[in-house]
Amino acid sequence: MTTLPGRSRTALVVVDVQNGVMAGAHARDAVIANIDTLVSTAREQGVPVVWVQHSSEELPTGSEPWQYVPELVREPSEPLVHKEYGDSFEATDLESVLAGLGVGRLVVAGAQTDACIRSTLHGAITRGYDATLVSDAHTTEDLSEWGAPPPAQVVAHTNLYWSWQSAPGRVGGTVETAAVDFGPAEG
Repeated sequence: MTTLPGRSRTALVVVDVQNGVMAGAHARDAVIANIDTLVSTAREQGVPVVWVQHSSEELPTGSEPWQYVPELVREPSEPLVHKEYGDSFEATDLESVLAGLGVGRLVVAGAQTDACIRSTLHGAITRGYDATLVSDAHTTEDLSEWGAPPPAQVVAHTNLYWSWQSAPGRVGGTVETAAVDFGPAEG
């Protein structure tokens, strides 16, 4: 139901699965394995895979923490979007990349659930995209010493509230890796 005319394609968007982000991530190996499955399935089906890579004081460009985890390998033809803010659309070329690919529906996976994943999902739906979160392919670190719930609860809560997310002409929703449908956006 995307509100973006002529943009019926779906893309897999892999957000910030970088060494420094994933070092202490909850269920790290399982989440990376699920993302690897999603990437393989998308490639087999000819679905665009768009990679997002964050840089900051903790993740300096070119450093080991900034690099994507070695388990995931981006193909040279797959777009790479560099960002400095939580929302993958803010001050990046993500919108132009997706427009060029005719994409109106996003399937989102990656890290961190309570920061860049949430920001990107909300940024997508407010910009007219349908945005599906892969419920078993996102994670976060343990921030409970600063008052956050344990990571498993952060993931569960995000899955819960995004399951019913919608806006006029747009839908959110969650799905497990095994049930992802990369079919076209409706609308």
